[in-house]
Amino acid sequence: MPPESPPNSPQPDAVTERESLLLAPYAMNSADSAGRKYAEPAHSYRAPFARDRDRIIHSAAYRRLSYKTQVFTGELGDYHRSRLTHTIEVNLIARTLGRALRLNEDLVEALAVQHDIGHPPFGHSGEETLDECLRDSGGFSHNRQALRIVELLERRYPNFPGLNLSREVLEGQEARAERESRDRGPLLETQVVDAADSIAYDTHDADDAMELGLLQLGELLEVPLWREAARRVNSRYANLAGGDLRRAVLHELIDWQVTDLLAESRARIERFEINGVEAVRRGPRIIGHSQELAELKAELETTLHHRVYRHPQVLQMRGQAQSRLEEMFAGYLHRPELLPEAFFARATDFGLPRTVGDYLAGMTDRFALREHARLFARD
Repeated sequence: MPPESPPNSPQPDAVTERESLLLAPYAMNSADSAGRKYAEPAHSYRAPFARDRDRIIHSAAYRRLSYKTQVFTGELGDYHRSRLTHTIEVNLIARTLGRALRLNEDLVEALAVQHDIGHPPFGHSGEETLDECLRDSGGFSHNRQALRIVELLERRYPNFPGLNLSREVLEGQEARAERESRDRGPLLETQVVDAADSIAYDTHDADDAMELGLLQLGELLEVPLWREAARRVNSRYANLAGGDLRRAVLHELIDWQVTDLLAESRARIERFEINGVEAVRRGPRIIGHSQELAELKAELETTLHHRVYRHPQVLQMRGQAQSRLEEMFAGYLHRPELLPEAFFARATDFGLPRTVGDYLAGMTDRFALREHARLFARD
């Protein structure tokens, strides 16, 4: 196995010069990276975090997100978000925030495209099922699974397991997995991705629910956040209704949230005298919304929980998916020879339950349904 890399690998002069000109003092510079676990020479013209982003996008796990559930399964149609389109939208919002705050955009993008890569099929219902199935083997979390994927399961290079990402990219995912248990605060690039994730799903889950007829525009206009966004839209455009009003409100919601977050975050940077990365790590959370907008978002999230995520049709689909995953987990434990050869061999090192969990977590929705029907469906 190659040796571990030194704490700081030399960066090309062009990368260092560009970042010194563009990045704020509190942004993460490539030259200050803690490096990678396994030594690799610096690329002649690509920054390290840009390489990380590209490695994640070229991974099999990233491609599989195109057929993994965000909230609604593919059985309901083609309009609504998949886990991949959600990831792309998070990346776009996060990159906009990162550029406006003069953060390291390459790192922001790497963190954004990585953030949901560990999700199993069938969204959070699949995650809950695997967590229960693996309760005696450490449980299951999509955030921890993302680390497992990029550090171990992806095999794309001959010299090391995983993708050998920079330590800051791994640290960002660790922060998502551990939340408040960390001794040091996360980088602003990590905080930006968390905020972009919230903006994306608060807005787009409602859009998808309306398109599928699970939620009506009138119901959302009873929610203060949507009502205020609609008021702003109507002050600019006359006589919008139906789909035109819905789309205009969605645009307003994203712009409002991004604008508010930038203003509040800049104020906190000044208030707490954030003048470098160490100040970020020692200080309170910087990237966030104003109290007023945070409260409005919380009300919307309560509405989404009760009227969308707990909708009878959604719960029925969740129940069916969870039953199939449970049957597959039990079936592979009982007959491990049904696992692909590479997974079957891996069970010796990681135990059969965790290996089965890895295999099921890597499946897309449609592949899981097909394999269940082929191997475990009852006559």
